Amino acid sequence: MRKLAVLGFFGAVAIILGYVEILIPIPLGIPGVKLGLANLGILLLLYIYGWREAGVVSLIRILIIGFLFGNLFGILYSLAGAFCSLLVMSLLKKSGHLSMIGVSVAGGITHNLAQLAVVLLLMQSYGYLYYLPVLLLSGVLTGFLVGTATDQVEKRIGAYIKKC
Repeated sequence: MRKLAVLGFFGAVAIILGYVEILIPIPLGIPGVKLGLANLGILLLLYIYGWREAGVVSLIRILIIGFLFGNLFGILYSLAGAFCSLLVMSLLKKSGHLSMIGVSVAGGITHNLAQLAVVLLLMQSYGYLYYLPVLLLSGVLTGFLVGTATDQVEKRIGAYIKKC
């Protein structure tokens, strides 16, 4: 029962952070580039509980934020990015070869690549590959920032959350 409360808390925080991200414009000229604040909670859940719990909270966040503030295409892009990045992060975490920050960077890059793949499939135009360098760079930067923040949060409250 405590675990369910913790997951509910993380879901609520992820939704709030997702809304805050909508309010923070990033003027790069590329639609959809965000800080990835909500991924802090997802990454923390991945390390504390596992991929299932992180995936459930991520799915709930995407659907709620998408229906409240987005559209069907936004939900589709987010689902593709979240699914692929969670898969990659889970595998890299399990391998033990990367730190939490490295896993987060890989997740950020994968998220952006998956979203670009969906754009290429839906729009059927290779012109969107023009965005690739900026998407790779933003994946590295946001992945590093989210990974660093999550690592610090995990060091401070990770043991407490594991008890729940």
